[in-house]
Amino acid sequence: MNRFYSLYIGAVVTIIVLIGGLLLFSSYFEIGNPEIKLSEDLIAIGQQKVMNITFSDTKSGLRDIVAVLTQDNKSYTLSSIHYPQKGTYQKSISLTVDPYSMKMHDGPAVLQLKAVDYSLFKNETLINRPVTIDMTPPQIYLQNPTNIINPGGTCLTLYRTSKPVMMSGVMVENQFFTSYPILISGKLFHIVYFALPVDAKQNVTRIKVVAKDMAGNEASLALPHLIKNKKFRYDKMNLSDNFLQQKMPDFQMSNPNLRGKTPIETFIFVNGQLRQDNLKTIQSMSQKSEPKQLWQDTFLRMKNASPMALFGDVRTYLFQGKAIGESVHEGVDLASTEHAPIEAANDGVVVFAGPLGIYGNAVMIDHGFGLFSLYGHQSIINVKMGQPVKKGDVIGNSGISGLAGGDHLHFALIVGSQFVNPQEWWDPHWIADNVTKKIAMAN
Repeated sequence: MNRFYSLYIGAVVTIIVLIGGLLLFSSYFEIGNPEIKLSEDLIAIGQQKVMNITFSDTKSGLRDIVAVLTQDNKSYTLSSIHYPQKGTYQKSISLTVDPYSMKMHDGPAVLQLKAVDYSLFKNETLINRPVTIDMTPPQIYLQNPTNIINPGGTCLTLYRTSKPVMMSGVMVENQFFTSYPILISGKLFHIVYFALPVDAKQNVTRIKVVAKDMAGNEASLALPHLIKNKKFRYDKMNLSDNFLQQKMPDFQMSNPNLRGKTPIETFIFVNGQLRQDNLKTIQSMSQKSEPKQLWQDTFLRMKNASPMALFGDVRTYLFQGKAIGESVHEGVDLASTEHAPIEAANDGVVVFAGPLGIYGNAVMIDHGFGLFSLYGHQSIINVKMGQPVKKGDVIGNSGISGLAGGDHLHFALIVGSQFVNPQEWWDPHWIADNVTKKIAMAN
């Protein structure tokens, strides 16, 4: 019995050793090839092209990885790594290719990527990818030599490029406003609406058109402009106990972190952190816009309404004679009758309808080419997200939701994620001079 038991144990041990050996050496006899992945669908290489490549072999590991660029039968080694022993199963490399220093020229080339594993058979993956060497930046041809802009206002410009581009738009200081392709008289133009900050000044604020082609070459051109002088109002607003007791509980109920806070502590949070959070939400929603103009003619202003606050008003909030916060008003407050009907200012598509922090019940409408309108403090919302609207459609009623001290509409316009002065868009002469005539110049 002991003899058979010993034989049984010996057989089990032998099987375990054999299985372990097979597992140990199976990778040595593998026949699968390594993998090579580029981070992008590379078709062109410009003046300074960064390529990110990942080589991997999950079984026997990597032995050699090579990246070579060939043009006119001349080869340029971009990277060559040999691993003297097993153990490297994945390697990601970032290569900066400079065709000019390599004395290459514009034209066709081939990018060759190779990976060899550590198996007995030295399995190999070889990729030969045709690419175009293109070191010539795009040229930018401006169509509007005159651009007169108000601080806090909107400007439209059109331009053409000498070649197709993957990115273009206008930079105002460090703020980028994307362009949209538009066909005019059968020719392809780029159209872009951009906003000036309220503190913009002539000879100080930098404005330029930028473009990047498929090869990554960048070009920029200063945009001729004249920035007018404009002053904005300063106002001091005393916060009453009655206002705080009436409005702050709503914010405390919607934000558990505010429960137990005093009304003044709640207001400081609402005017600071919540206001910034709401701005980020609005900017996020306005990142994607219809690539065509949906609006027509002058934007509507709320009927029979008196302006209670203007765009750009700088407010200092006082409580018991002490300043506890500031804000810049980024729209126009319009007051009519209680629960007055609110009309869509122009044609577009609803991209938001619901509660929005300090704006209360709010609606946002996309008018195309990066232009949006915002309607805040509503008592009732009559539209839903994704719904097309026409100019004059009733989208809700005015109210006191959000951070509103009385029944009114907070109306705002957004261009490329930045608030702009709505008064320009209510003026038919401004639209004619700054939009219609500029587009007509491209015909």
